Amino acid sequence: MKLLLAGSALALLPFTTSAPALAQDETEKPATAGNIQTDVIVVTAARFGTIATDTLDTPEQVALPADTAALAARTPGGALVGNGGLSGQLAYRGLFGERVTGKVNGQRFATGGPNAMDPPLHYAPSILLERIEIARGVAPVSSGPGLAGAVNAVLLQQPFAQTSGTDASARFMAQYRSVDDSYAVGGLAGIANEHWRLGVIGSREQGEDYRFPGGTATGTSFERNLYGVQAGYRAAGGEFFLEYRRSETDPSGNPPFALDIVYFDTDFLQTGFKGELAKEVTLDVRLGHVAVRHLMDNQTLRQPAAPAASARATFADADSFTGEASLRFGSSNRHVRIGGDFELADKFVRITNPFNAGFFLDAQSNLAAERFGAFAELRSAMGAVEFELGGRIDHTSQDSGVPQLGSAVPMGPRMLANAFAASAREASDTSFDLVLRGWMPGEMITPRVTLARKVRVPSTLERFAWLPTEASYGLADGNIYVGNPALKPEVAYIAEAGFDLSAGALTFRPTLFYRRVDDYIQGTPFDATPGVVDSTVEMVSAMNGDPTPLMFRNVDAELFGVDLDFRAELGADLAIDGTASWVRGKRRDVDDNLYRVAPPNLRLAAIWSPGRWSLGAELQAAADQAKVSAANGESPSDGYVVLGLSGSFDLSERISLSAGVENLFDEYYQPHLSGLNRVADSDVALGERLPGAGRGVWMRISAGF
Repeated sequence: MKLLLAGSALALLPFTTSAPALAQDETEKPATAGNIQTDVIVVTAARFGTIATDTLDTPEQVALPADTAALAARTPGGALVGNGGLSGQLAYRGLFGERVTGKVNGQRFATGGPNAMDPPLHYAPSILLERIEIARGVAPVSSGPGLAGAVNAVLLQQPFAQTSGTDASARFMAQYRSVDDSYAVGGLAGIANEHWRLGVIGSREQGEDYRFPGGTATGTSFERNLYGVQAGYRAAGGEFFLEYRRSETDPSGNPPFALDIVYFDTDFLQTGFKGELAKEVTLDVRLGHVAVRHLMDNQTLRQPAAPAASARATFADADSFTGEASLRFGSSNRHVRIGGDFELADKFVRITNPFNAGFFLDAQSNLAAERFGAFAELRSAMGAVEFELGGRIDHTSQDSGVPQLGSAVPMGPRMLANAFAASAREASDTSFDLVLRGWMPGEMITPRVTLARKVRVPSTLERFAWLPTEASYGLADGNIYVGNPALKPEVAYIAEAGFDLSAGALTFRPTLFYRRVDDYIQGTPFDATPGVVDSTVEMVSAMNGDPTPLMFRNVDAELFGVDLDFRAELGADLAIDGTASWVRGKRRDVDDNLYRVAPPNLRLAAIWSPGRWSLGAELQAAADQAKVSAANGESPSDGYVVLGLSGSFDLSERISLSAGVENLFDEYYQPHLSGLNRVADSDVALGERLPGAGRGVWMRISAGF
């Protein structure tokens, strides 16, 4: 179902729900609610679009974090994996990392950081967000492969005008937060008529180390710029579009990692067409390229900087070429869709010592992955039951080059590199996905059920990481990992059931879910004698401070739980919203809990908006998490309750002022999925979970012209 939080830069309330309805295209006029398959969180300053017709709705606000993953985590079943100011990830129903498909403006791409310092949402500044689309539970096969849900961050878009005359428009937003002395400014300016559109987008964000009750989290400052252009041409049959963006992340701290960001310089290019070729025949084509250039080190921001002997500067590149095309035969509610897509990714990672030119080694040497897929979807009905049935097949090929090492690299890594060079260094998999989703629209209640088989092929990191390092796609747990060429794909069997209730002023949407995952990939002890250094891998790992490395292996897992959201309008001026999530993750092959699963959590918000001004409050709470992984040495966490207040005032139909207080009672808390601190000169102890931000005020202005 499509859920819209119209109004301010970010709605205070987690969701605003409409009545259920049938799935439809975004370009078509909504029937009553939108798409039962997708949650859409609108976080734009206002849906100004064409200023003549759009109005500024009553603001419902919280402070915008720099990390868009924190906004996506507000979805039912969501949680934030906190790895620094710009490197968070969305955990969805107990799964995160590459199991959750991430896109920006519909474009899929390979991240550049070997430890996911730049997960997909890193490239979507919250100050520029128009909306976040999150697939409910199971992503449709047309969105590509992926084990869990899918998230797509849509940045501000210049719309077409409604008349033949040329109109100019602009949207602007600026925010200040005291807790990290940060500011963010951004916006979109453009011109358009009914046939063509042209827009320029840009943002600037900068923040210092954030404060928490008891001190300052050193090494959490951040800095990022984004700018780009977008264009579109619309004829009778459809629209051609072209967009380019440049994202530049400057020195930004990552306390859970051994290194900090020095830069990410990333270029996005995308073009495509969507339109009708004939009556009830629609073509959708998209081509894209993303180039990531990255440097991280333990010298620029890390306090204290590492001594010369252990100084490290790691260079990483990633290039992605993607394409997809589909044909839809029929209407939005009754159709057959067939299509195909491809994704070509190349990665390279070289570790160096900036004080020793002879020390360098290719931790990921010319990794290449090629995926080609095809899918088919049927949208129809059997009596009163609407359904969508889809299947896809993908073939993935992966390989690695031979790592190069400098003359100063010691013998241990040389032995591992030679053994890796003598191995096959290639793998291929053919995977099959199947999704069946059914629902029965009613005047008040829409029951729904989903059955699916979803597959995730191991990443090139999980298979070809020959050198023991902390690279783990953002687990940030201080462990050292090594790859495993023998990994098999993860296969998930999924069942979900729930209903959407819309009864006047009340909406309520609970969902029960179960995921049985065969060959789940997780770090396990390298051999049967952990702590006994009797292999080259363990010797190299011990040299790096961890004599107990982990190897990625296939295990068996299951995840089950329930999540929900609701909204109740108590009169014309008062509304209450909320979300609640509970997920349980267990190993099936041994008696243990699954690693890094969020505890039960709750969000409750209320807003009073009698006119041009509004007042709001939001409570965020999490329970203790004692169901932790013994095999991975995971520590339990304590529960917490945090309260925030906000207010806003509309100066006019086009300008709005907002302000609020975060963590009103200055509560000390440590979210369970926060990374562990690695910065020595910090008020956070080494190895402790990073705490949440303390009390602070924020102010924001939003305008559209």
